[in-house]
Amino acid sequence: MGLTDSAFVRACRGCNDGPIPVWIMRQAGRYLPEYRAVREKVSFQELCRSPELITEVVKHPIARFDLDAAILFSDILTMLEPMGMQIDFPEGGPVLANPIESPADVDRLRDIDVEKELSFVLAGIREIKRALPDKPLIGFIGSPFTLASYMVQGSGSKNFARAKRFLHEYPEASQKMFDLLADIAGRYLRAQIEAGADAVQVFESWGGVLSRRDYIDWSVKPINRIFGHVGDLQAPRILFVNNVAPYLDIVKEVDCEVIGVDYLIELAEAARALPGKSVQGNLDPSVLFGPADNVRAETKRILDSLDNHNRVIFNLGHGIEPETPIESVQAMVDTVRAYR
Repeated sequence: MGLTDSAFVRACRGCNDGPIPVWIMRQAGRYLPEYRAVREKVSFQELCRSPELITEVVKHPIARFDLDAAILFSDILTMLEPMGMQIDFPEGGPVLANPIESPADVDRLRDIDVEKELSFVLAGIREIKRALPDKPLIGFIGSPFTLASYMVQGSGSKNFARAKRFLHEYPEASQKMFDLLADIAGRYLRAQIEAGADAVQVFESWGGVLSRRDYIDWSVKPINRIFGHVGDLQAPRILFVNNVAPYLDIVKEVDCEVIGVDYLIELAEAARALPGKSVQGNLDPSVLFGPADNVRAETKRILDSLDNHNRVIFNLGHGIEPETPIESVQAMVDTVRAYR
């Protein structure tokens, strides 16, 4: 753990008076030919379990763009496999062969020894830090609601109606499942930091489908429990919420330093609603498919809209798309670099 003087970590802390840091969600991915070359040789799961290959793909976007932070290459569902979930990753997205359908299914979930059963991830973090000692590294997990959504639904969904129904049909079993997920995730994040991660991010990919009341109970409370596991450490804590706009007044109370903002709301509006927190985001990934001049203009527009640039980390408002032109990514990065 370290690199406290880096622009990225200073921005997380709200005290960056230098160049604005930039990184990209899913920055090690299929838009890069180097990544595609690796995937031609191994499956996604094989890649995720190899510390050497994890390190290789994490290095690709850093080598191309000299981004201000690297992010661990893994999957949010990785921690579910040793808990007893059977997961496959076909091209259309993850599929869980044994979804949670009743309280009895919750009872079969196992607590895990994170250091032992996710050792390949921690070894990957240590290997990345050896390869990129001067670059902040972000570790991550999925939020309990996002994880539970896949566990109950069995795959991706537009609204996760089955998962939402489970919360109300089986509230006691749901609480048991969420407590277990939050405790394992908290220990997992702590282990990532102890292995070398300089910051950590929780992906709340699907909490945006919840009512406000359910959002407090099934998103914020377990996420605060997770962040409590690492609050005594120095690594900044980031929460990315997809569709954060309806919950800004709730999210501002979450025990973390940074809120990642999706592209459905103006970044300046989110920043005003989140006093005391840094913000991360939020260029719409689809903008990168337009002309380079448009990419530069939209990037600058977002930066111009902000009052306090000491508290901003530039990023996309969601993960980068596989077909994204590399020239557009370079235009975005160069624009942020030149801003101040």
